[in-house]
Amino acid sequence: MPTGGGGNIVVLMGADSAAAITRDDHSDEVTALSAQYGRIPKSVPVRLAKRTSNLFRFRSPSRAPGLDVSGLDRVISVDPDSRTADVQGMVTYENLVDATLPYGLMPLVVPQLKTITLGGAVAGLGIESSSFRNGLPHESVREMEILTGDGRVVLARPDNEHAELFRGFPNSYGSLGYALRLVIELEPVTPYVRLRHVRFDGVADCVATLERIWRTGTFEGSRIDFVDGTVFDATSVYLTLATLVTEAPEPSDYTGRHIYYRSIRQRAIDHLHIRDYLWRWDTDWFWCSRALGAQHPLVRPFWPRRYLRSDVYRRLVALDRRFGLSERIARRLGRPPHEPVIQDVEIPLDGLEEFLEFFHRDIGISPVWLCPVRLRDPEGWPLYPMDPRTHYVNVGFWSSVPLAPGQHSSSHNRAIESKVTELDGHKSLYSTSFYDEDEFWRLYNRPAYRRLKERYDAHSRLPGLYDKCVRGT
Repeated sequence: MPTGGGGNIVVLMGADSAAAITRDDHSDEVTALSAQYGRIPKSVPVRLAKRTSNLFRFRSPSRAPGLDVSGLDRVISVDPDSRTADVQGMVTYENLVDATLPYGLMPLVVPQLKTITLGGAVAGLGIESSSFRNGLPHESVREMEILTGDGRVVLARPDNEHAELFRGFPNSYGSLGYALRLVIELEPVTPYVRLRHVRFDGVADCVATLERIWRTGTFEGSRIDFVDGTVFDATSVYLTLATLVTEAPEPSDYTGRHIYYRSIRQRAIDHLHIRDYLWRWDTDWFWCSRALGAQHPLVRPFWPRRYLRSDVYRRLVALDRRFGLSERIARRLGRPPHEPVIQDVEIPLDGLEEFLEFFHRDIGISPVWLCPVRLRDPEGWPLYPMDPRTHYVNVGFWSSVPLAPGQHSSSHNRAIESKVTELDGHKSLYSTSFYDEDEFWRLYNRPAYRRLKERYDAHSRLPGLYDKCVRGT
């Protein structure tokens, strides 16, 4: 909550702190972090020590020194007049939203899960239902303070001597440096959101509707502020079209016994508080909490509400991966091995129908999430080279697929990667990738990355992008 400040800039309490943080406090923390970085032997690779992670590249515990950035997790200030926030890199979107909503403001894009950090969303990409008009989270960043691999702290802006780093930082996944502080744009919101769940019998009509919404910003005469979609099967496709409103009937509550994604097929019209709308997917990790039993009607009433959240589920999955419990149970029951298929891919709108036909036929995961996106910035971003002139749809799918006898443990993931490339799409790197090195660098701009690596981490103290995202080092 606000504690006061000079002029129209409001200084905020840290979410877990008894005192407000100032720019001077932040500078002292950066000085201490730089000293900590300097004490790590230059021959030893560095990793980031974070309290939470939303990556799905599970690795064995590392012995490499962990750079402790856990203290850089607060909102420094919000300026409601300029609609900007000055925040530390490790602030979670949950705490960031709690700081901005009291002023009727939100970040231009709020990724779906509460513990995604702002720095992580910028270095590793993020997306949500405002992306059809606001692009990706890094496109609302005005400046970034970055600890580079060579130990410098630089201020990167789109128009200064570090402009190439500013543009190359998105999709670098901590292989060039770490964001310590960012200034981001905000936009106004109202207390409520009106949702309309529109059903289509196939993908073609859904694509045509998205084209009209992009062209007009409306659907059947109503302004559209947020768009995402859910594919339950090939003939049950929904777009959720949402509009900010100042008044609403009794809003729904999907933070306890009721489950949001099931409501999509049950209610044509719905209303949510703005905060509940932003976190509508977090309570059940989209639909993935069902694999952990959290949606079972005999379990749900006894699952504490405070543990109905994505970071709890991810920790459970990480423990399962670490000890192989599910695999051992499956083997004892005589079930075939399964391949984890946890991906988000951007597909050009005109290729969406073909991609989903392939996906239903060869992969078979459901539901599938859709999120339309168009870049705001006409210059583009070199390490994730989406075409600013093209409309894309993010397709998200997170489950596992049984392997037939003789299939390789990456068969389905490789098939998806090949299809995405065939359709001129792009694959997010938060999950495991299987590209060979030459193929990877054809897709993710080796020349631009190499220039940045040589300028900001010439001695490779930080793992390279391919090593980190494919080899898992």
